[in-house]
Amino acid sequence: ACFLCADIAWRRNSLMSIEVLTRRLPPRLEKACRLVNYLIIMLFLIYVIGMGVWLSWISRERSFQGIPEVSYSWVTMSMPVGACLLLITAVLKVRAEFR
Repeated sequence: ACFLCADIAWRRNSLMSIEVLTRRLPPRLEKACRLVNYLIIMLFLIYVIGMGVWLSWISRERSFQGIPEVSYSWVTMSMPVGACLLLITAVLKVRAEFR
């Protein structure tokens, strides 16, 4: 739920932001700062996807809440799936910047 809510909020531009410094910059420099920020976010999300898949793989034999039929990997897959949704949103934001 946390990843889904973050993705919805970011798509609606409802996330908290501090624009004290960037609003005083020229428009081209402000856009460059936004693009660098998106790049950093995308690199982090790619890392989270990779590590989340690895975490899901190593926890595949652990049972969820003691239920033998349900693997804990189903829980840990929420991290890479949510990061993938956020990565799609980040790519859409970068694409919108160039339009």
